[in-house]
Amino acid sequence: MAAITLRELTKVYPGGVRALDALDLEIADGEFFALLGPSGCGKSTLLRTIAGLEEATEGSVRLGDEDVTRTPPGRRNVGMVFQDYALFPHMTVTDNIAYPLRIKKASRPERHKAAAEVAGELGLDGLLGRRPGELSGGQQQRVALARAMAARPQVFLLDEPLSNLDARLRLEARTFLKRLQQELGVTTVFVTHDQAEALAMADRIAVMEAGRIRQIGTPREVFRRPANVFVASFIGSTPMNLIDAVVRGDEIVAAETALPLPPSLGEDFAGGQEADGQETDGQEVVYGIRPDYLDFSPVATDGAFGGEVTVVENLGSTSLVTLDVAGVMVHALVGEGEEPAPGDQGWAVPRPGRALVYRNGDLVNGTDDVTVAARA
Repeated sequence: MAAITLRELTKVYPGGVRALDALDLEIADGEFFALLGPSGCGKSTLLRTIAGLEEATEGSVRLGDEDVTRTPPGRRNVGMVFQDYALFPHMTVTDNIAYPLRIKKASRPERHKAAAEVAGELGLDGLLGRRPGELSGGQQQRVALARAMAARPQVFLLDEPLSNLDARLRLEARTFLKRLQQELGVTTVFVTHDQAEALAMADRIAVMEAGRIRQIGTPREVFRRPANVFVASFIGSTPMNLIDAVVRGDEIVAAETALPLPPSLGEDFAGGQEADGQETDGQEVVYGIRPDYLDFSPVATDGAFGGEVTVVENLGSTSLVTLDVAGVMVHALVGEGEEPAPGDQGWAVPRPGRALVYRNGDLVNGTDDVTVAARA
């Protein structure tokens, strides 16, 4: 097993496309680490560069104590699972699993013994004689994992391995992968654009945008205290409310609604001037709060967003209510049986200590019960 250390890692493609921009990153030995971001952010390029399938333009890649920046992929002792699984259609499950050992010139009996052992760990015992076309999507995914495990690598690299599965299988595979990684203790880097997968599975997450890491933290830190507006808008199954606002004395005015300054901004900010002497009164900021932390009320309430209900979306045990507040759409979650009807008047009441304030795109306060998230 090995830690992964990246220093000033840069990848520039022909034509000047900068896919990775001087990244610094440390992934601990045995950690389940997720690279999360939208399509084109550089997460798969980063994974492939760690694997050696892409050559770094600048910077370094270390696996444990070894600098592997210029080491060929076959000598890096990593196991990779691709989005399309990349199984050989003409080979049996046994031969697909044993293929990495074949490349390493292991004998046929040794290869088949290792394949049988790994297949047993993943519940593939009865499928060893089949070919990929005779397997379900979930079975193919396990064969791809078994192939990555067969050579007992020091690092697993998973490039969106669940994206081809249906919704039910994805949930099952998430649990399976997390349990497997915990049992094996192998350093694992998991690439996904699905923030629900990253939040559910990872020990820590790096959120990427345009070749850069915008925030690193635990799932709880990244969810509750996004370091900037990009992360705030990207993380969360229901989007965070991000409302243009202005500071007025001890209040923030957002969507024509006067709200108290979050206590975590501190007395200096509320007093009209920060410790460095910068004036805060009249400053333009972004007021952020998740729908989860807005309580809906049918009764007029001070310090709350009031408006007309325009849309009610059933999410199962909860519903997402959209209020038109002075032309700004504000979203709140309500429990089952508490749903208003479109056209009703309602008020979304912020829970104390849950509002975030962003200035120039960056967070200037945080929720009261969460420690500062690490940043790259």
